[in-house]
Amino acid sequence: MGYIILILFYLLCPVLIIYLNGRYPVLNRLGSVVLCYIIGLILGNSGILSLLVPDADGLRQVATGISEKAGNPVYTIQDTFQTVTIILAIPLLLFSLDIKTWFKMAGKTFLSLVLGMVSALITIFLGFYLFRNMVPDLWKISGLLIGVYTGGTPNLAALCLALNVDPDTYIVTHTYDLVVGAFVLLFLFTIAQKFFLLFMRPFSMKDKESLAGSTSSYTDQFESYTGIFNRKQLLPVLVSIIISIMIVGLSYLISSSIVWITIKAGIPTDKQTSMMTYMVLTITTLGILASLVPRINRIQKTFQTGMYFILIFCLVVASMADLRGFNLESWPILVYIIICVPGALLVHALLSKIFKVDVDNFLIISVALSMSPPFVPPVAAALKNRFIIIPGIVVGIIGYAIGNYLGVLVAMILK
Repeated sequence: MGYIILILFYLLCPVLIIYLNGRYPVLNRLGSVVLCYIIGLILGNSGILSLLVPDADGLRQVATGISEKAGNPVYTIQDTFQTVTIILAIPLLLFSLDIKTWFKMAGKTFLSLVLGMVSALITIFLGFYLFRNMVPDLWKISGLLIGVYTGGTPNLAALCLALNVDPDTYIVTHTYDLVVGAFVLLFLFTIAQKFFLLFMRPFSMKDKESLAGSTSSYTDQFESYTGIFNRKQLLPVLVSIIISIMIVGLSYLISSSIVWITIKAGIPTDKQTSMMTYMVLTITTLGILASLVPRINRIQKTFQTGMYFILIFCLVVASMADLRGFNLESWPILVYIIICVPGALLVHALLSKIFKVDVDNFLIISVALSMSPPFVPPVAAALKNRFIIIPGIVVGIIGYAIGNYLGVLVAMILK
């Protein structure tokens, strides 16, 4: 009975959080992802999980290896949820892509996107070589950080699976990132524009005219679930989930074939890690290709459905983490993130100055990459510039699409 309650909790708690966020602005400001992490950490570290399911005893052991956990029914449930939710979420998040919009971006917007990614790569490589002898598996954390900088939580979660990151390491990394990101966001909402105007050029009428042709296909609210259970809307959403399942199945076949070929060729291969890496990349590719099909691309609420699966992932992985992982030994990860996030913002500003990108364009692209699309409209409002909303959201969606590729590439290079 305890296992059924646990499964229902993982499935229904995100629904409750989504509902409460829609009712109470205070909770909405905190964010669904943060709430799922808080509830998951409480569930996993307060003893509630052990009371609900006695077999959960021992999963709180940081030193317990995956091989010892594998036979535990609770770990099996958590691990299954962790894997399934991510691989189903990736295509759903990508179905609403409009690739044609990418090619309509103004030159300065595209330039700022490239400069933003270059800035992230510079700071991540710098931080890696500073702390590589102090943090185990720092190459995995580096892959996570490039993913979160380019696409946010969905890419972070996908790369956690692709790189076989330990749940405790994932939670420590993401929690530190949330803390540092909160301070960066406060800076962006308040004095960032005035600060960077000290040495960067302001947004001008010429910049406004260059954005006039931008399409508005991404103006929908990314976190609005209104009407998702209407009969007209529910059936297409279910169809999109079935398509996502089909993509996962095809990706499994393709990835299995690649792993089999590499093993037969005598190439040293970690079968489990390689399989998940290939699957995440293949699913991402097939999801992008599916977005080119008009009937799939026009299905509404696929992004929100994907985010629902992401919220389940956040809840599950937080309940698997042990708060004892937050100790003085993890301080290099915090410093590394400080170098990567605020550091990337500063490097991006300097490069934007050199390439004469205006301050508003630079700031909104930084937000789109590091904070994800839902944060674009509020920051644009703080900058008092509605013309940069659409380019910012488009760049954020591009980040979702390429973050998995870039994260895996960076991790493999640093490994």
